[in-house]
Amino acid sequence: MDLSFSKEDLAFRDEVRRFIDEAYTPELRTKNTRSKNGYLDKEGMVQWQQALYRKGWAAPHWPVEYGGPGFTATQKYIFDLEMSAAGVPTSSPMGLRMVAPVIMAFGTPEQKKKHLPPILASEVWWCQGYSEPGSGSDLASLQMKCEDKGDHYLLNGSKIWTTHAQWADWMFNLVRTSNAGKPQEGITFLLVDMKTPGISVEPLVTLDLPVANQQEINQVFYTDVKVPKENRIGEENKGWTYAKYLLEFERGNAYGPGLKRAIAKVRKMASATDASGARLIDDSSFRARLDSLEIEVTSMEFFELRMFSAMSAGQRPGAESSMLKCKGTDLQQAISELSVETLGYYCMPFVRDTFANTNEPSIGPDFAAPVTPYYFNLRKASIYAGSNEIQHNIMAKAVLGL
Repeated sequence: MDLSFSKEDLAFRDEVRRFIDEAYTPELRTKNTRSKNGYLDKEGMVQWQQALYRKGWAAPHWPVEYGGPGFTATQKYIFDLEMSAAGVPTSSPMGLRMVAPVIMAFGTPEQKKKHLPPILASEVWWCQGYSEPGSGSDLASLQMKCEDKGDHYLLNGSKIWTTHAQWADWMFNLVRTSNAGKPQEGITFLLVDMKTPGISVEPLVTLDLPVANQQEINQVFYTDVKVPKENRIGEENKGWTYAKYLLEFERGNAYGPGLKRAIAKVRKMASATDASGARLIDDSSFRARLDSLEIEVTSMEFFELRMFSAMSAGQRPGAESSMLKCKGTDLQQAISELSVETLGYYCMPFVRDTFANTNEPSIGPDFAAPVTPYYFNLRKASIYAGSNEIQHNIMAKAVLGL
């Protein structure tokens, strides 16, 4: 196997690096180093995503016919690798990587024309209406009431853990249109304008994100909300099919580049000297744990390359996306746990941006502040996009035939 890049690939790599140097401004870099969940505020994310859009790189996975850049599998890998190595802001996945593929595959021509261009240009912000109170990770048990009123649907209920709903213009939503048959058979997929009367958004403040502009999740309440039927994706009661298709793309994200960067960060932190002049990296047991994780990350990287190569040839991510999601989130959590251990006493420093009206200096190294909040935030990784326990069942059925 020849793993060397061609001259064309190396030229593309240099182009990506030049773009990052120009578009990743000092302002964005400062904001990103203070992020405790990988996201910027909306203004920062829009600034970054629109810079990518102007370059033609906002949606690396999109087909060329809808505005994708036409990357080869190798270019896509180089793009992800360089973006991760530079530590650029995380793009919001809700529009670009989640609802857009569903609209492309199952939407009407009118829906594609209306929604895809502003998603690509980051002119419209999306959120996901899947989880509900009391449903846990069992998505099929959702109960948001959806009544057929002729030319529109009437929605009542709530959605929870809704990332960035406070900024969203639209929500892609799963609703209950029938109680007949199996739970999966009565679900419909709707696109909902968040300005519709009867929708209210309430923040859910979490321990890991005490900073106002980094507040992430919400509960969204629907009271007699009217949704035109032209906002339905596909057929009524077939939403489970479209939801599963979307989740393949939510689970099928590239983990390798981000995991490599996280490993490198742990190694850098462990190589710093403490007050006594000692270095944690010199401890053989710690180094063995770090090396073991790095081996697993390398294995993950090659699995992803094989999967994305198949996708570039037109194949859908199937059970492989479940494998990717399980192993990727397990490694994210394991590396974040080792990061906290690496910091020792500085894992919970006083952070100036956490509390207003104080001139107290931060305690510990500058890189310490986001580490533990990010560790807390990543506890959700093995639950969202379908809990890892459910993914193991999917793999057992789809791959092993059990």
